[in-house]
Amino acid sequence: MNLIIDVGNSFIKVAVFKRDEVLQVLKVPEENFLKNISEIFQKYPEIKRTMVSSVGKLPEKYMKALAVFAPLKSLTTQSKVPFINEYATPETLGVDRIALITAAFYAYKHTNCLVIDAGSCITFDFLSSEGKYKGGAISPGIRMRYKAVNTFTANLPLIDSFEIDDFIGNSTKSCIISGVLNGTVNEIDATITQYREKFKDLTVILTGGDSHFLSKRLKSSIFAHSNFLVEGVNHILELNKH
Repeated sequence: MNLIIDVGNSFIKVAVFKRDEVLQVLKVPEENFLKNISEIFQKYPEIKRTMVSSVGKLPEKYMKALAVFAPLKSLTTQSKVPFINEYATPETLGVDRIALITAAFYAYKHTNCLVIDAGSCITFDFLSSEGKYKGGAISPGIRMRYKAVNTFTANLPLIDSFEIDDFIGNSTKSCIISGVLNGTVNEIDATITQYREKFKDLTVILTGGDSHFLSKRLKSSIFAHSNFLVEGVNHILELNKH
């Protein structure tokens, strides 16, 4: 069994795998991290390896504690991956994007894949049917857009809403909500269209914390995968277990 830990900008996701099967996934607040990890190892004593994928920062004391339970590896830009990386600056490629492309490689072999991760940022990553990672795009996420509207203006309020009644706002609040939410949806739909015009038989995968909201509103045909990133990390751990 493997334990996969995904440290994002907003939360920590922990997943237990038996080969390729996900046995348990939970979101863990940092203050309860060690307690939850201890409970997981008590429940699954067969866990033999752990890998951490971190775009946030997991305190060193947690890393040391994890190493006590089972051999620990960190996902880095130097980790062995199954795809051909054609990114111009591979040393700057985020480990979250590496994991997502790995998941696409295994889940949709010999297929042109566009992976969209909707979280703090929205990332677009393209893997060709030949298994070559070409790159993609990075855009502000929904909450980041709300914060930008508030931070860089004098009078506009900070909003955190995923409810929209009409695309025509009739108040300052509803105008901001319409601009942010409709703007995000339209941006993603337009980006998917661009890729589909260039690449035939494109498979689009949507994941990330805001994917549940977006999947209901996108016009494009997509596959929603809530655990896509941790599945990719698990594949990488298997590749790097020796």
